[in-house]
Amino acid sequence: MKVLQFREALREAMSEEMRRDESVYLMGEEVAEYNGAYKVSQGMLEEFGAKRVIDTPIAELGFAGVGVGSAMNGLRPIIEFMTFNFSLVAIDQVINGAAKMMSMSGGQFNVPIVFRGPTGNAGQLSSQHSQNFENWYANTPGLKVVVPSNPADAKGLLKASIRDNDPTIFMESELMYGDKGEVPEGEYIIPIGVAKTVKTGTDVTIVSFGKFMKVAIASAEELEKEGISAEVIDLRTVRPIDYAAIIESVKKTNRLVIVEEAWPLASISSEISHYVQRKAFDYLDAPIHRITNKDVPLPYAPTLIEEILPNVERTVKAVKEIMYVQK
Repeated sequence: MKVLQFREALREAMSEEMRRDESVYLMGEEVAEYNGAYKVSQGMLEEFGAKRVIDTPIAELGFAGVGVGSAMNGLRPIIEFMTFNFSLVAIDQVINGAAKMMSMSGGQFNVPIVFRGPTGNAGQLSSQHSQNFENWYANTPGLKVVVPSNPADAKGLLKASIRDNDPTIFMESELMYGDKGEVPEGEYIIPIGVAKTVKTGTDVTIVSFGKFMKVAIASAEELEKEGISAEVIDLRTVRPIDYAAIIESVKKTNRLVIVEEAWPLASISSEISHYVQRKAFDYLDAPIHRITNKDVPLPYAPTLIEEILPNVERTVKAVKEIMYVQK
C-alpha cells in the first residue's frame, strides 16, 4: 500500500491505462500545458505528448463530440469537464450521442468513453457551479455512473471505467482532490456496480456515496457513542446500483437512512427508497429517511451553505427518529 492524494490516484489510473493501451487519450480544458485545473493530469503531457494529452478551447459541446466520434472509431477517450456544471453545454453529445449509439446502431458501435470531472458544491461557488448531476445522468439508459469516495476507489474504479466498453460518467469532487488514503500497488481494479460495506452494524443502515460518505461515517461514529450500531454502505456507483447489498443490510438492521447531496426530487435516494419498500417492506420497522440538499439553488453565503447541505446533525437526528429514541 502507498498513500496518495485523490488527484494522484486518478493520475496514476489514467497514466497506467495510457501506458497499457495506446488507444487511451485525455482531452479537456487545461489538461495539458497547465497540468489540469486541479492538477490531476500533472506531468502527463511530458510523458505522453500533445497527441494523447490534448488541450481544448472552451467548447464542451465540440470536444465531447470529438470524443464520442473517436470512441466509435476504436479509441478510448477520457474527456475531462472542468466541472460537470459545464457538461450541460455538451449534454446532447453525452445523452443523445454516447448513451444511445449502441442501441441505435443495432450493436454495430460501442462507445468506450469516460467523461470525468467534479460534481456538487465546492464551497462558495454559488448556484451555477455547485449542482449535482449523479441522478441526472443515472436516469439515462446506456450510461454507467461512478462516484468514488476515497483515493483507492478512485483509482480502481477509474481503471475499470477506462477499460469498459460502455460510456461512463465518472464524478469526483473539488473538495476531495487533496484527500489522502492508502492505495494498493500494482494492478488494481474495482468492478463497476459493486457497493462496499465500510462499517458493519445491527441497528440501522446508512447509505451514501461520494464525498458525503464522510458525513455517513462521522454520523455512525457519533451514534456509536450513544449505543446505536449503524451499518454504513458506500454505493461507489449509482448506475448500476448494488441493490442486493442494500437489501441484505436492511434485512439485518430493519431501518434505512440515505445521505446524498442532490436535491430531493427524483434523487438516487428516491430510487433506493422505492426499491427497498418494494423488495424489503416486511423487514422495515420504520419509514425510510432521506437526508438531501435542501430544495433550493446553492447560495453563496457560507452560513446558508451550511444550513442547506446534509450534515452529521441531520443524519443523527433522522436515525434517532426511526429508532424511536428521544429526539
